[in-house]
Amino acid sequence: MSDRDPFSEIERAFDMLGEQFGVDMGAVPVDIVDEGDAFVVHADLPGYDSADIDVQLVEDRKLTISAASSQEREATDGQYVQRERRQQSLSRSVRLPEAVDEAETTASYDNGVLTVRLAKVVHSEDDDGTDIPVN
Repeated sequence: MSDRDPFSEIERAFDMLGEQFGVDMGAVPVDIVDEGDAFVVHADLPGYDSADIDVQLVEDRKLTISAASSQEREATDGQYVQRERRQQSLSRSVRLPEAVDEAETTASYDNGVLTVRLAKVVHSEDDDGTDIPVN
């Protein structure tokens, strides 16, 4: 009798295919749209509630989206013949091409799609930067 688990071999094959094509099969799929004054990120998170989703902006350019859920089904009649629990967590970080304004960031979740709008940091045309004196 073999100790090999056919399901883990299938999962390993999918991971290898994903690596070859540059796709992480367990990652949250995202689209990032540059609308000129803002970046809009759409992330597919079906099966989650908005309370299960965490969105963080780190250092004005790195957006991290994570989601975790736990479901438990159980029957209350008689003795358990089968009792199932499901736990799932996903996470994805993306680096934005430009800095964004944390105060002007909004997120909404509708029909399994998270939409995050990140307004870009506004630079005035007369802003020539900051002079740094050399001693």
